[in-house]
Amino acid sequence: MGVLLNASIRKNDKMARLLILTVSAVVFMAVVILKNVKLNIQPGFNVHVFATVNAVINSMVSVLLLAALRAVKKGNYRSHKKLMITSMMLSILFLVSYIAHHLLSGNTVFGGTGAIRYFYFFILITHIFLAAVILPFILFTAYRGLVAEWPAHRKLAKITWPIWFYVSVTGVAVYLMISPYYA
Repeated sequence: MGVLLNASIRKNDKMARLLILTVSAVVFMAVVILKNVKLNIQPGFNVHVFATVNAVINSMVSVLLLAALRAVKKGNYRSHKKLMITSMMLSILFLVSYIAHHLLSGNTVFGGTGAIRYFYFFILITHIFLAAVILPFILFTAYRGLVAEWPAHRKLAKITWPIWFYVSVTGVAVYLMISPYYA
């Protein structure tokens, strides 16, 4: 079993709470507002490349989350920390690409019929709902790890990790199901 890491940042729960809740609220509001906005410009390339980039990023995050889980189970805390920080950085890149895609392409209507339509909407609805609520959990979990509050970090991670993993995997599934309907 590895040795637990020292704190990477100084503990300041009040400031962390304010920052985490503010960032989470701003991101949520930006996604909701920008979801209904489409820029009427012709960028000169297929804007759905952003959706493909998003699926690749989500795939990478899924793999990194699995690797981070394995690393922590083996007591390799340094590797776990690096993998989780990389997952968070990729998730920021995902957010930028996601917003760009929706600003440039607007919404795409799923054209499947029958049972696949119900399956798609179940995956989509659960994905959207959990994606909307996971960010503050991710940030609070990371904060507890960065200030070396291991019991609180572990307790939050048991909730955060499976939801984040589900969101990243279902993001890829949604892309694979909707991409044939991109205009």
